[in-house]
Order: sequence, then C-alpha cells, then structure tokens
Amino acid sequence: MGRQILRMERIDKRFTGVHALRQVDFDLDEGEIHALVGENGAGKSTLMKVLIGINPKDTGEIHYLGRPFNPRDPKHALEMGIGIIHQELNMMDHLTVTQNIFIGRESTRLNGLLLDEREQNRRTEELFKRLKMNIEPTETLGRLTVGKQQMVEIAKAVSHSLRILILDEPTAALTETEIGELFAIMRGLAGRGVGMIHISHRLDEIHRIADRVTVLRDGERVDTKRTADVTKQQIINMMVGRVIYEQPKSKSNVAPGAAVVLRVSGLSAGKQVRNVSFELRQGEILGFAGLIGSGRTETARAVFGADESQSGTIEIRGRRVVMRSPEDAVAHGLGYLSEDRKRYGLAVNLSVKDNLVMATYDRFMRGLFVHARKVQKVSEDYIGRLSIKTPSLEQLLRNLSGGNQQKVVIAKWLIRNCDILIFDEPTRGIDVGAKSEIYALMSELVREGKSIIMISSELPEILRMSDRIVVMCEGRITGELSIEEASQEAIMEYATMGRQEVLTES
Repeated sequence: MGRQILRMERIDKRFTGVHALRQVDFDLDEGEIHALVGENGAGKSTLMKVLIGINPKDTGEIHYLGRPFNPRDPKHALEMGIGIIHQELNMMDHLTVTQNIFIGRESTRLNGLLLDEREQNRRTEELFKRLKMNIEPTETLGRLTVGKQQMVEIAKAVSHSLRILILDEPTAALTETEIGELFAIMRGLAGRGVGMIHISHRLDEIHRIADRVTVLRDGERVDTKRTADVTKQQIINMMVGRVIYEQPKSKSNVAPGAAVVLRVSGLSAGKQVRNVSFELRQGEILGFAGLIGSGRTETARAVFGADESQSGTIEIRGRRVVMRSPEDAVAHGLGYLSEDRKRYGLAVNLSVKDNLVMATYDRFMRGLFVHARKVQKVSEDYIGRLSIKTPSLEQLLRNLSGGNQQKVVIAKWLIRNCDILIFDEPTRGIDVGAKSEIYALMSELVREGKSIIMISSELPEILRMSDRIVVMCEGRITGELSIEEASQEAIMEYATMGRQEVLTES
C-alpha cells in the first residue's frame, strides 16, 4: 500500500428525525482494499453518498489527494477519479458491452459526424486486456451473466482514470467462480494503485480480499483494524454490540412421528426440475442445498404454482391438490418468500401497512370498503410481534432496511395464516444482526407448529437452521441428510454429483 489518498474527518449527517452519521472518521491508502461493514442502517451507504456528492455533509472535512474535497454530485466525483459500483447494476441491457462503457463519450470521426465503432471496440479490447477480462466487446450486455455485467461496469468506471473505486455488495449475486474472478480484478487494480472501498455483508470475504476493515454501528465508527489482526467473531461483536453465536444445529427438533404436511412426488417442471420427490413434516425446517442452477428455486416455484409443472403430484396433509397458480397455493396454506423480495414479495413504493395485508385484503373487506380499524390493529400486532423497526405504518417500505423488509414479507404470510412457508434465500443482502433475528423468528414459527422449506446457498446457514437437508444437482435430488450426519463436505459431495453419478448409484 502507498500513501494516503482519502481522509474523511468528523463527518456528520442528519436527515429528518435521523442522525445518520456521527463524527465519522475514515481513510484510504493508495492500492488498499478497505472493507466497510456494519448492520443495515449503520451508515455505510450514507458515508459513501457523502463521498460521491449525493448527500452533502453537514459538518466535517474530506481530503482527497492531499486537498480539501467537496463533490457537487456523482458526475463531479467521477471526473475527479472516484467511482462507485452499486449493488443494483445501472446499465443498458440492449446495448453492446462497448456502447455501455463509452456511452456519452463515443469515439467519432470526420469531425464528429460519424460514430467510430471500430475505434471504440479497439479501446474496449485494450481496456479488457489491461484488466485481464475475457469479454467480447460487441456482445449485447443483456446476454452476459450478472458477474460479467458487473465486470463491464467496473471496466466502465476504470476507463475514467479512477483513483478510488467503491464496490457496494459486489458479490451478492455472483457464483463462487465469478467471485474469484472479481477478486482477481480487484487485486490487479490495487496493484496499479487504485484504492477500493469494499462494502459487504459476507464477512468470510473480508479476510480473503481486504487489507483493513472499518466497522460502523448506529452512525458511528466503532473501530478500524487490519484484517490480519481481527477475527470474524470480533467483527460481528463490533457490528452488533453483542455476541452472536453461529453454531450448527446438533440434532433435529422435529417431534417423533410428526405428521407429513407436504408430500411432493415425481415433480418435473421445465429443464430445471426433474422427477423431484420429498416430504416436509410439521414443525420441521427442511433445508434445500445445492449450487446455483441446481433447480432449488425452480422446484419451490413449481410447488407454489408460480411455474407450470409437466408431471408429478402434490399432497397437503394427505390430500392431493393441484397448484395451477400461486392463488391455489395460498388457498391451501402455502406462503412463498422469494429470493428476489423486491421483485416478487414486496411493493416497495407502498406503505408498510399495505404490504402487510396485501395477501389478506379479502378478509378485511366490509362490503365495498376496507375495515380500516382491523387493518390497523392487525398491522400493529405483527409489527410488535416481529419487532419490525419502522417510524409508522404509513412509512414507504423502500425506506426500511433489508432485514425489516424481509420481516414484512414474513408477517404478510403469517397474517394470511399460512402453515407451510417456503423461504428462498431468507437472509440474502441483510446484515448479521438481522440474520440472527430472522433465525430466531424461524425457530419460533416451527415451535408453534408451522413448517418451513428453507433454500440457502450459505452452508453455515443450512447447517445452523435445518432439521433435515435435501441436496440438489442439475435439477435432481442427489442426496438427503439428517442434521446429525450433515457437514459442509457431505453437502458439497452431493451438490457436485452429476447426472451420470446419480444414474450409476441408482
């Protein structure tokens, strides 16, 4: 690492009713990868918005390259060499890779009269060669994987002669292979002197990629440490201000002889679900493990009636049912928490109250009108029961943290009185403290007699929460493990078992 290129001192920021940043200090060295962590609402995004000019600071000082710095807006910050890669990519799928990189800065010829696509593609190839990216400049962006699209956005930022690159949850939607490719690119940029601020909830990544880590809590800087000098548990303790244990479950909590509440037999749907059979018992958390693309989500969607199935049967409490649509599933007592909660589970531009009762409005109707008092009471009850942090029922859902949004989705299905809940990546994108609360809530639900199917790509989460684990690979169930015999190694063995191995064993 080289000289210090950024110093933020005593940064303070208030919004109406919220003291978002309290005298925060942060610094970055040339060629350093500096992790910034904290629970949702800790102030990470606000601090970065101050740095790139989205939110002006109230008090404090920023020094960049040894001089006072007061960015007017993100465009000004980018012109000065500070870029950001947001968690939700901001590019145009219908354009080519090159067009996305140089949009607004196109190469031209004949005094600007004609677009010089050949020169643009040459510049893109040169940029990719420097960054060691294997991407075709003329490919349409929308045809690339999310990981490749993210690399294109990094290339676009680097094309502006960056000195500082901010990466906000860059690995949230990436496969392990893509994460390795991203980290290789980040190390290459660091080797050329680019300083990086890496925001992540995945604490296991911090020791893989970061030189230092700064922890924020409730708008304040708790501490800054060299990653070599701090453990994951110490980082967690600093983030939440309390000890959180993430030990695997040692035995099943399901009562002996518990009734089978859901039986799926020979289910096939499209190319991703092939002859899938399993059972779910009352009071059980059944974990679904497997690599990305193994067919776990597709199986859940077929069971819920969101995707059409070609064959197979579904029984609920011994009675055969047909799921032609999600409405059928809900009528039979199923609730589904999608892995993409903002796309399928929530209406982020509506209020907390509207989201809570959207699956149950028919029960609150009095003729042509909604029984407002009942809606108010039920909403207040579930906000209290699930400890949902919101200033009011009328707060727009988009203003809540990821963990509280997830609780709203859970509450929506509990108000509907669903007995079987499918949780697809229930803690994706939420912080460690909120994860602990979701885990506690899931445990409480099964103690009350609910049954849960939990799909997760995080093996520690699968081992911590499941009573039994089903493993999928290439659209098929390749193994089933009791929690007593389960381990990360055993799960991965089944998760990487190809079709030919399944046929051979059977």
